[in-house]
Amino acid sequence: MTSIRQDERGIALAVAIFALVIVGALVAGAFFAGTQEQRVGENSRRMQQSFGVAEVGVAQQVATWDPQTRNITPVYPGGSVSLTDAPSVSGVYGGRILKLNDNLYLIDIMAQDSASRSGRLARGGARQRIGLLTRVMPLQIDIEASLTTQGGANLSGNAVVDGADHTPPGWTDCDAPDTAQAGIRVNGPVTTSGNATVTGDPEVMQDPTLNDSTFTQYGDVNYAQLTARATLVVQPANMTTQPTLLADGTCNKGDFRNWGDGINQNAPCSNYFPIIYIPGSAGKTTLNGIQGQGILLVDGDLEVQGSYEFFGIVIIRGSLKTAGGGTSDAHFWGGVMAQNVDLDLQNLSGKATLNYSKCAILQALQMSQPVAPMVSRGWAQLF
Repeated sequence: MTSIRQDERGIALAVAIFALVIVGALVAGAFFAGTQEQRVGENSRRMQQSFGVAEVGVAQQVATWDPQTRNITPVYPGGSVSLTDAPSVSGVYGGRILKLNDNLYLIDIMAQDSASRSGRLARGGARQRIGLLTRVMPLQIDIEASLTTQGGANLSGNAVVDGADHTPPGWTDCDAPDTAQAGIRVNGPVTTSGNATVTGDPEVMQDPTLNDSTFTQYGDVNYAQLTARATLVVQPANMTTQPTLLADGTCNKGDFRNWGDGINQNAPCSNYFPIIYIPGSAGKTTLNGIQGQGILLVDGDLEVQGSYEFFGIVIIRGSLKTAGGGTSDAHFWGGVMAQNVDLDLQNLSGKATLNYSKCAILQALQMSQPVAPMVSRGWAQLF
C-alpha cells in the first residue's frame, strides 16, 4: 500500500501563539486583580482616615462645648458645625448639632480625608458620617432645702424661708410644682423673731451629717473644678448687676455685671445663665440691685440688700446676710447653700425671702453645664 504522509510544518507557531494568549490572559488577570486590590486598599485607607477625622470632629465638639451658645438653642433646630481642618491636616469635618430636648443632643459629623476633599480623585473619594448622643452632664448638688447651712440661722423682721416648690413669676416653661422640701437644712440652732417664718416639709431639718464636702463635692465634680468652668470671674465688691445689651439688641455677655435676666422672660438675656465665681475667702460681696441668674459661687461672705433677686443655685463658702426685700417677692429663687465656715449664724432680716424653686435649679443646671456621651447606645455610624 502506498503510505500517506502528513505535513506537520507550522504547528510550533500555533502552539506558541496559543501559549502567548494564555500567558497574556494570566498576566492581564493578575494585573487586574492587583489593580482592584490596590483600589480596595486605597479606598479602605481613605475610609478609615475619614472615619478617624469624623471621630476627631465629634470629640472636639464635646471637648469644646460652650453651654452659653449650645444649651440655649430651641429644641429641634440644629446648630451648624462649620468645616474645620483636623489635626495634621489629615482631613476636614463639619455637620450639625441637634437639640432633641432640654437635656439630650445629637452631634452629627461628616468628614473626608484630605485626598478626598481635594477633589484629585476621579471617583470622588471617601467620606464617613458619625452620630453621637450626648446629654447635659448633671451636677449632683445636694440641695434638699431652700436654705442649707452648716452652722445656724437667725431670722428676724419679715424674713421668710419657704421650702415649697415655687415657679418664679413669668416663667412659663416650668412643670407643675413638685413636692415641698425642707425650709432650712441645718446642723445648728435656728431662731426667729418678729414676723419671721420658716415653712417647708419639714420646716427645719436637723442634719448632723452636713460637712464640708456637702458644699464642695457634687458627684464627680468638686468646687475647684466648678469654679474653673466659670463664665464670669468677679472680684468682691459692692455692686449692682443687671442685664445689658449690645448695639444690635443681643445680650451683652462680655459685661461682667450682666448676670442674665430672670425677671423678664423672652428678653435677650433671659436664656443667659452664667456661672459666676467671686474669689477671695476673706472678702465680702454686697449685692444691692438688681438681678441675676445661673450658678453663683462665693468664696467669702455674701450680703444682699434691697430688692435684689437671684434665680438658680447659690453656693457660699462663707456666711450669708440679707437685709430688706424692697418690692421683690424674694431675694432667691432656687436653692441656697451657705457653708458658713466660721459657724456663725446666717443673718436674715427684713423681707429677705428665700423660695425653693426646682424649675430655677434645673434651668441653671441645664443652661450652664457641658455635655457627656451617653453611657450606652450613644454612638452610631450614619449613612
